[in-house]
Amino acid sequence: FFDYHRQHSLPIKVMRIFNTYGPRMHPNDGRVVSNFIMQALKGEPITIYGEGLQTRSFCYVDDLIEGMIRLMDSAPEVTGPVNIGNPGEFTMLELAELVVALTGSRSVIEHRPLPQDDPKQRRPDITKAKALLDWEPTIPLRDGLERTIHYFKSRFCA
Repeated sequence: FFDYHRQHSLPIKVMRIFNTYGPRMHPNDGRVVSNFIMQALKGEPITIYGEGLQTRSFCYVDDLIEGMIRLMDSAPEVTGPVNIGNPGEFTMLELAELVVALTGSRSVIEHRPLPQDDPKQRRPDITKAKALLDWEPTIPLRDGLERTIHYFKSRFCA
């Protein structure tokens, strides 16, 4: 993109999207939020790798879309890359426990060996998004999970 921008003066916008979740996720997409929700709704063990102390940040889809719109509507000189994600960090264990609580599940947490390449932390730096787009996420994880769980229950457990 940046080569075409430099060589042909084409307008571009580059966004880096971080872990996003919300309604309409595929139940078997392999992402941690959908995995945990489906396991909890089925009463299956919640699979955590290692001690579950590795952290991730989760951005609700409505926040992501607002960031996209603001980047698209930004001045032509704002090309990016701009990180769009939620810098709030949660351990995998915290996420699993919250999903179990919000679903009312009796699922137990099952620990499996931690893969060697599993990063200990993933957290976006949204400094540019705040400065250039006046954007930051507004939906707390608990609220977004409640909406996502409601969708999964109505769609896959009805």
